[in-house]
Amino acid sequence: MSAGGNTKGGAGASGQAGDARDGNPMARPGQMLGRGPGAGRGPGGHGFGMPTEKAKNFKGTLRRLVGYLKPHRPAILLVFAMAVLSTAFSVAGPKILGASITILFEGAMARMRGLPGAAIDFARIGSILLRLLGLYLLSAGFGYATQLVMARVSQKTVYSFRKAIDEKLSRLPLSYFDGRPHGEILSRVANDVDTIANTLQQSLAQMVTSVVTLAGSVAMMLSISWKLSLVAVATLPFYALATAAIAKNSQRFYKSQQKHLGELNGHVEEMYSGHPVVKAFGYERASVARFDEVNGKLYAAAWKAQFVSGIIMPVMNFINNVGYVLIAVVGGAMAAKRTLALGDVQAFIQYARQFTQPIIQTANIANVLQSTMAASERVFEVLDEEEESPDAPADSEAAAIFQASRGDVRFEGISFGYGEGRLLMDGLSLEAPRGETVAIVGPTGAGKTTLVNLLMRFYELKGGRITVGGVDIRDLPRGLLRRSFGMVLQDTWLFGGTIRDNIAYGRDGAMEEEIVAAAAAAHADHFIRVLPRGYDTELNEDATNLSQGQKQLLTIARAFLADPKVLILDEATSSVDTRTETVVRKAMERLMEGRTSFVIAHRLSTIREADMIIVMDKGG
Repeated sequence: MSAGGNTKGGAGASGQAGDARDGNPMARPGQMLGRGPGAGRGPGGHGFGMPTEKAKNFKGTLRRLVGYLKPHRPAILLVFAMAVLSTAFSVAGPKILGASITILFEGAMARMRGLPGAAIDFARIGSILLRLLGLYLLSAGFGYATQLVMARVSQKTVYSFRKAIDEKLSRLPLSYFDGRPHGEILSRVANDVDTIANTLQQSLAQMVTSVVTLAGSVAMMLSISWKLSLVAVATLPFYALATAAIAKNSQRFYKSQQKHLGELNGHVEEMYSGHPVVKAFGYERASVARFDEVNGKLYAAAWKAQFVSGIIMPVMNFINNVGYVLIAVVGGAMAAKRTLALGDVQAFIQYARQFTQPIIQTANIANVLQSTMAASERVFEVLDEEEESPDAPADSEAAAIFQASRGDVRFEGISFGYGEGRLLMDGLSLEAPRGETVAIVGPTGAGKTTLVNLLMRFYELKGGRITVGGVDIRDLPRGLLRRSFGMVLQDTWLFGGTIRDNIAYGRDGAMEEEIVAAAAAAHADHFIRVLPRGYDTELNEDATNLSQGQKQLLTIARAFLADPKVLILDEATSSVDTRTETVVRKAMERLMEGRTSFVIAHRLSTIREADMIIVMDKGG
C-alpha cells in the first residue's frame, strides 16, 4: 500500500474543503449556522439563481410552460369548446331578458293610457323566462364541466412538472446542493410549482371565457345600438392604460416576494434542523433577529405585491362605473325619444357590464401571469442546471468485471479542486488491497471526507483516476458503484418509519431473517427486542426515542445488510461515550472483516488496528 502527492492552493483551499465542502453530504447541523448574509452564493458572490428584477425571457418561459400542456391537447380543446358554449349561452341571456322587460313595460304603459284590450302578456313573459332559465342551466352545466376537466388537466400537468423536477434533482451533482439552503430548493419545488398549478387551473379556462364573452358582448351591443356601442368602446383606452401601468410594476414585486420567501424557508429549515446547536450556543436571539429581518423583507415585498394586485380592481371598477353612468344617460335619452326600447337599454347595460368584466379579468390574469412567470423561471432554472456527466451502461464489460472483483482500491495521481484554478489535491496516489484498513487522519479541512466523496464519485476528478477492482469508476454506473460501498457516519441518518424499515434500507427486498441477522451481527438485536414493539418500533423525528449509540448500531446493521465490497467509516464513534464506543467498535470490527475499509477518525483507539495510516494536510 502506498500514498503520496501534494497540494496547491494553500490554507485557503484547505479550509474551504474542510468547512464548506468536506462535510457534504455528511454536514453537521452546526455547520449550517455560519452562512451569514452570503448564504447560498456561488463563486464571485453571485446569487444562485434567485429572481432578478425583471423576467429574463418572459416569452420563452411562457412557451416552455405551454409545452407541458401539449400531452393534454384533446382535453384542452374540450375545455375550450365547453367554455365557448357556457359563455355563449350566458351571453344570449340579457337580450332575451330585455325582450320580456319590453313586453312588460309596453303592456303596463298601454294599461296606464287606458287603451282598449291593453294587458300584460304574462304567458309570453313566462315562456321567455323558462327559455332563459334553460339557457342559464346549460351555461352553468358546461361551466362546471369546464372546471372539472381543467382541474384534471392542471393536476396532471403539475404532476409531470414535479416528476421532472424530482428526476432532475436526482441527476444534479452534489456541488449543486453545497451552497444552497434546503429551504430555498424546497421553495422552488413546492411553493413555485403550486403557483403554476393555481394559474393553470384558474386562468386558462378564464382566458377563453373572457375572449368569448368580450366578442359576444360586442356583437350583441352592436346589434342593439351602434351609438351606445361607441360610448362603451370609448372607455377601452382607460382600461388598457391602467392595466399596462399596474402590470409593469407588479412582476418585480412578485419576484422579490418569491425571493424572500425562499430565504425565509431556508432560514427556518436551518434553525429547526440545527435546533440542538442553536440551543447549545445560545443562538436563539440571533436566530429570531435573523428571522425578523428576513420576515420583514418578505412582509414589505408581499405587501407591495398585494397592494399592486389589489389596486387593479378598484381602478377597473371606477372606469366601469364611469362607463355605466355614460351608457345609462345616453340610453335613457334614447329610450325617452322612443329610438330604443327600454328592454334593449336594460340589455345593453348588462352587456356593457359583461363587456368590461372580461377586460378586468384579463387585467387580473395578466397580473397573475407575472407571478407565474416569476415562479416558472425559478423552476426552469433548476431544470436547466448542469447535470452529472452521462452514466456508463449497466451491461458494459467494465460493470461485469467490477461485479466479479474483490474490492481493492487504487488512487492513481488524482487531482481535484472545488474552484477553478485551485487544486486541493494534486498527484495524490494510494493503494488499498482487499481486506486492509486505511485510516485517514488530519486536521479539519485537510480533505479527508473529500477523498471519500471522490471515491463514491460525488465529485468528478480534475485529473488521474480511481479504480475499484481494477475498473475505473468513471466506466461504471453510479448506482452500481455506490451500492458497493457501505457507510457509517458520525451523523446517524435514520428515516421516518420502523426500525425494520431503517435496517432494510441497506438492501432492496431484504427478508425478515436477513434483517434480524444483520441486527444481531451489529450487536443491536438485544436492545431492539427490549423495546415495546421490537422491530416495529416507530422512530420519531430525528429518532430521539433512541440513544446515540443505539442509532449508530442501527446504521452498522444497515451496512451489514448491504454486504458492501468497500466500507467507509467517518468519525463513527466520535459522538458516543466510552462504554458505548466499546460495543460500537466490536460491531465495526466484525463488519470490517474481509472488506477494504477507509476509516476517518481523530481518536487513536479508532485507528491503531489499521494496516496503513494516511496523514493528510492541505489535501495531500
